Amino acid sequence: MPELVGTVSEPLSPRAGEAAIELGDVVEALCRVTEGTLDGVGRHPARRQLPSRAAIAALFEDFRVLLFPSCFGPQGLTGNRLRYYVGARLDELRGALARQVRAGLSFRCGHATLDVRATCAACDADALEITDALVASLPRLRALLDADVRAAYYDDPAARFMEETLLCYPGVAALTAHRVAHELYRLDVPLIPRMLAELSHGTTGIDIHPGAAIGSSFFIDHGTGVVIGETCTIGQRVRIYQGVTLGARGFANDEEGHPLKGTARHPLVEDDVVIYAGATILGRVKIGRGATIGGNVWLTRDVEPNERVTQVLARRERFGGGTGI
Repeated sequence: MPELVGTVSEPLSPRAGEAAIELGDVVEALCRVTEGTLDGVGRHPARRQLPSRAAIAALFEDFRVLLFPSCFGPQGLTGNRLRYYVGARLDELRGALARQVRAGLSFRCGHATLDVRATCAACDADALEITDALVASLPRLRALLDADVRAAYYDDPAARFMEETLLCYPGVAALTAHRVAHELYRLDVPLIPRMLAELSHGTTGIDIHPGAAIGSSFFIDHGTGVVIGETCTIGQRVRIYQGVTLGARGFANDEEGHPLKGTARHPLVEDDVVIYAGATILGRVKIGRGATIGGNVWLTRDVEPNERVTQVLARRERFGGGTGI
């Protein structure tokens, strides 16, 4: 057995003849960049407070508990205990959310100060107004999610219990995040909707831009690899499977060649559409009510109501004795 030299508590030193790195130079260079060298269009001023990724993740768990306390809250919540718990949790969420929204609003605020300790009365008022609007929307979001849960349960023969879809299905988890993120997007909150969406994307494998407008009773089966773009509109009772992309076909560019932001570029999916695994639908095309899109279809045109679009059937042939060459 080789002899151990030194102990784990002893610091490592540069080898003989090697120059020690000047950590001060690296620190100074990093701080120079952080303090504003890269400030420009669309970039957050360096000394303003940013929303916290950890706080947004914690808020999402709060939202899940408040929307479905019987599944994500403590056991035995009934009657007055349920009301006390939901009220206390909602009060905590309201304060934490207002702080994060206030940080996010600095991305769009026109006030000149860069001092994180400074206050902006307009941002403070807007943050409270937005927070209260989102809190007031929670019963409506719960009704939408109830319809999504029922769709997951009734449309999947593998589902045995309604609660199973809430506790186990990535599609339902992704929709829970999306319903909240979309509401914040509608309220014109910078950054936080995308943070919620990407936290959900990281855990579910389902990428839904918070700008996408999705109707009730939406079911994503399996879900891994699903992509739904910002300007996509989806009707009611739509069902999609893993690997489906509802994306953009191309982008209009500005004078400098950069894609224009905010243009409508994603599909319109009407009510009662089914899109099977691996299908790719690109551009501002319309998928008519009741249409069915088969697996692995690549689609860049409108589809009529009740139309069925599938791949060309594979042809099986056998060759022998050198034929077919």
